[in-house]
Amino acid sequence: MFHILICLLPLAALRVGGSGILYPRSSITRDTQTLDGFWEFSLCNCTVSGEEWNDYDCLKDDGDEDVELMPVPSSYNDVSVNATVRDHVGVVKYRRSFVLPASWSNKTVWLRFGSVCYAAKVYINRQLTVTHEIGHLPFVADITQFLKFDEENEIVVLVNNTLTVSTVPQGSKVLLPSGRIKQDYTFDFFNYAGIDRSVILYTTETTYIDDLTLTTTISGTTAVVAYDVYIEGNDISTLTVSIRDREGHVVASEECDSFTGTLILQNVTLWWPYLMDPTPGYLYTFRVEVFNAADQLLDRYDLPFGVRELSWDNSTFKINSKPIYFRGFGRHEDSDIRGKGLDLPLIIRDHNLIRWIGANSYRTSHYPYAEEIMDLADQLGIMIIDECPAVNTEYFNQELLENHKRSLTEMINRDKNRPSVVMWSAANEPRTQYNESEAYYKEVVAHVKALDASRPVTVVNSVNATTDHSGQFLDILSFNKYNAWYENPGDLDVIVPDLINEAEAWHQRHNKPVLLTEYGADTLEGLHFLPSYIWSEEYQNDLLSRHFEAFDQLRREGWFIGEMIWNFADFKTAQTYTRVGGNKKGIFTRQRQPKSSAHLLRRRYWALAGLLDHAAQPGDLDNYVAGRPRENKDEL
Repeated sequence: MFHILICLLPLAALRVGGSGILYPRSSITRDTQTLDGFWEFSLCNCTVSGEEWNDYDCLKDDGDEDVELMPVPSSYNDVSVNATVRDHVGVVKYRRSFVLPASWSNKTVWLRFGSVCYAAKVYINRQLTVTHEIGHLPFVADITQFLKFDEENEIVVLVNNTLTVSTVPQGSKVLLPSGRIKQDYTFDFFNYAGIDRSVILYTTETTYIDDLTLTTTISGTTAVVAYDVYIEGNDISTLTVSIRDREGHVVASEECDSFTGTLILQNVTLWWPYLMDPTPGYLYTFRVEVFNAADQLLDRYDLPFGVRELSWDNSTFKINSKPIYFRGFGRHEDSDIRGKGLDLPLIIRDHNLIRWIGANSYRTSHYPYAEEIMDLADQLGIMIIDECPAVNTEYFNQELLENHKRSLTEMINRDKNRPSVVMWSAANEPRTQYNESEAYYKEVVAHVKALDASRPVTVVNSVNATTDHSGQFLDILSFNKYNAWYENPGDLDVIVPDLINEAEAWHQRHNKPVLLTEYGADTLEGLHFLPSYIWSEEYQNDLLSRHFEAFDQLRREGWFIGEMIWNFADFKTAQTYTRVGGNKKGIFTRQRQPKSSAHLLRRRYWALAGLLDHAAQPGDLDNYVAGRPRENKDEL
């Protein structure tokens, strides 16, 4: 039996004030139109002082602009063959025109950007429509009043990539002896900029579903799905809520009398990570429909979700009551030419490689990834540690704190319903050795927990356990350690004792689960040395193997919950003599081809999947070498 829940709601019961950042999905009530494609692009010489920038010069058309075509989505830096574009610091201008059908004229029209790095000002028909700061996160605006229908509209987006002491992440500007301004930053990846995710127009009625929040709990074969529905507008009379399984069948029970309620799922199929269950990544669909007094459907929204329950204590982290052992990667949104721009073939290739190698997880180092990437992780059962853009945080100040908290708010609002997201990371390698970091991260972690208490919180540290000031506030202790690379380069024999000592120090100090989130060595594909030597493929293999030995010893302690290598694939960095074309710590090249270490790691991860999760092993882990000689028996 099932029931489609029908709620008759008085106007006084209306709930408003959601995040308004639901992904735009076409439906029988919502039309969508993409603005992806070629835009006119030019550099601007706007005056930028701190975070204030005068955009007047960018908006005027004086005919002297060096305009080129720029694909959206993409980072603009590597598309051009001009170093001035690649290294530009400040404001750039994107422009295009678009036409909307007359049928949209009686709708509310929304404009949504998946991400603009770092800050954006958006003009529709020369009128300022919306502004946003902090990259890698979506923003949306009602642009109905600025539009013309059945004729051309102009959109101009001014993008500013300038980083300051108060932005997330931080940076500074340096005046070179030549007079050129250079962006300086301490993080070890290229500061790509531009409209790097899709731009979408979509419609709603004036009364519409603004936001949804789902949480799930499990008891045996039964699950409770708690929901909050946020509605904007005052034309609502009836709300229906239902859940559909993978085949589209409606499965639900329990009636509701408000915008907050619960649905009961019997014989539930749980969301499991890849290789922890024969059916990973199982998704249901939560549907909300809004009707007016005339029983006219005003809005419908379908939200995919998974049923799973997380729990943790001083030594373990569990999903559906089963201990998790992370085997995965730190990653980057990074590839040739498009930089951090959304690339659907690359997303599929990456997740094919993740499954091929037997990984079950990755961290969105060091910023939230595109929603299309997160969708795929939901569907395939890949666990994600979702990280906000705060990397190498120092020079702690109040304005920075507010921006940091805002980035976490926007990330959690966007990803709160995703089953793949099993942990929030509030920062990567902050300078938590400083005393002032204690009060700062106490407030940051409290902010995360106030927004979502269903997932554990971590900070990925690079300082020693004895000098850190953040661990007492965290649920999971994550740390990065580069033995035999940044520390004691070439000395492979230090790896096992030093790594074990550091992991034990973290656990002993705070009595919490410990996770190694980064280790590795730069490796130039095709470089070979015997015996192994730093930068060679043999050295990367030997370094990994020593770490595997340490991980197995730590795993037997019961509180060590995972290993994540740095990095999934090679990626671009700022120009420096320590980098040969970028960071080469990838198991795969930037073109997503395996180094020899990928095959070694594959054998490791599949062996762990078999040992811990009883996963069936693939038949091609090892090539045939030699068979056993036949035994000849002489019984006389």
